[in-house]
Amino acid sequence: MAKNISFLELARKILLETKRPMTVEEIWDYSINTGYYELVNTKGKTPWRTMGAQIYVSIRDKKDSYFIKIDSKPKKFFLKELSNTNYEINQIIKDEETEVEEPKNFSFNERELHPFITYYANTFMNVYTKTIFHEKSSKKTYAQWLHPDLVGVYFPIDDWDSEVLDFGMILGSQLIKIYSFEVKKELTFSNLRESFFQAVSNSSWANEGYLVAAKISQDDEFITELKRLSASFGIGIIKLDIEDPDASDVMFPAKFRSNLDWDTVNKISNQNPDFRAFLRRVKNDLSNKEIIKAMYDKVFDSDRLVNMLKP
Repeated sequence: MAKNISFLELARKILLETKRPMTVEEIWDYSINTGYYELVNTKGKTPWRTMGAQIYVSIRDKKDSYFIKIDSKPKKFFLKELSNTNYEINQIIKDEETEVEEPKNFSFNERELHPFITYYANTFMNVYTKTIFHEKSSKKTYAQWLHPDLVGVYFPIDDWDSEVLDFGMILGSQLIKIYSFEVKKELTFSNLRESFFQAVSNSSWANEGYLVAAKISQDDEFITELKRLSASFGIGIIKLDIEDPDASDVMFPAKFRSNLDWDTVNKISNQNPDFRAFLRRVKNDLSNKEIIKAMYDKVFDSDRLVNMLKP
């Protein structure tokens, strides 16, 4: 057997062979039963999640993607090249394209969106997050303008050799990336200025800072202004999809800052025990070259996330 094909190539191979829509779990189970899983070089504990994330990114970002999503309950994938030859599948696709979905009114608070950010950051950015509880700060009056809702860290532990990590630490090089996330339920013209500059105030200290919302106005003037603010201040924008977490998207990327604002880091650490614990955890994981995942926010699967917000 040939070795080291990609997850996308494996999924395409299996869909071509079965000629039917499948969930990523079904695709991976098929690969186990046939031995095809040996074609990909993976050591991850949830390879079907990795495969699903890559398929979603392919559909979202590539016009010539092999894949289409044809059923969201449960989520299934199929191949464009086979859809026209299967009347039943083709009809499902047409129905989805023409269906007008009524807006759903979910009753949730901003903190209930944190697991969605954790899922997206971990699955698509390889970032581990930690919620920062404002109410624990020693000075609560301006806490919402000082520190963000979540912080995150990207480790190179799985990407770099142990010797390289040791060498980098000896030289005092920055081996990690720190992220900051400010969360809002909705972004419209009515709250854009306050929300955006709150994100600037409490996220610009990090290597990358993001303003995150579950609902974002699609008004052309609003999107233009949001893009301008993002470009001017370097704050990225993430649109969460609370009905299909894998379809969440970075609308505008954050500007990477090579240096942390250490004065602000120190100020947040002095005021908030969650942030101090986060810094301590990152230091220990990097020193030990092992990520203790249980010490960061728990990553739920996408189906469970959706159920969390159902009325």
